[in-house]
Amino acid sequence: MPEHTVPSAPTATAAGTAATVVAESAAGPGRPARIALRGLQVLLALFFGIASALPKLIAHSSATEIFDAMGWGSAGMYAVGLLELAGAVALLIPVLQSVAAIGLSAMMVGAFVVQLAVFDGQNAATPLILLVPLVLVARARRRHSTELLRLVRRRG
Repeated sequence: MPEHTVPSAPTATAAGTAATVVAESAAGPGRPARIALRGLQVLLALFFGIASALPKLIAHSSATEIFDAMGWGSAGMYAVGLLELAGAVALLIPVLQSVAAIGLSAMMVGAFVVQLAVFDGQNAATPLILLVPLVLVARARRRHSTELLRLVRRRG
């Protein structure tokens, strides 16, 4: 028996797939972009929570020396450490992601100014480098800010 191949017409499945692709592109970034953004947030949270906040909160000598040189002492060191830890945790909570990224961005601007003013710009590039992914997260997750505002207004 001979086999005959008949070209198939577009099916509902193909049309459904095209509609899904159009809907996803209209709704926002695709799955790979969302995964990459989430990974970036986790990396930032790990950096701010472990590499930055932890030395301040355990009063490691490297942190105490820096804050003593600035004249802020241990109170300033603990305050900055707590703010960094809170920002790190908030980066992982969907409704707080954008606000956390904005707050940590503001801290990086402050860190940049301190690096220039107190330490003659020795490590001034570090806060600027961290500022870039934070601004990216804040912009990509900005709709969460409106959700947070809605929640706050509903409670008030």
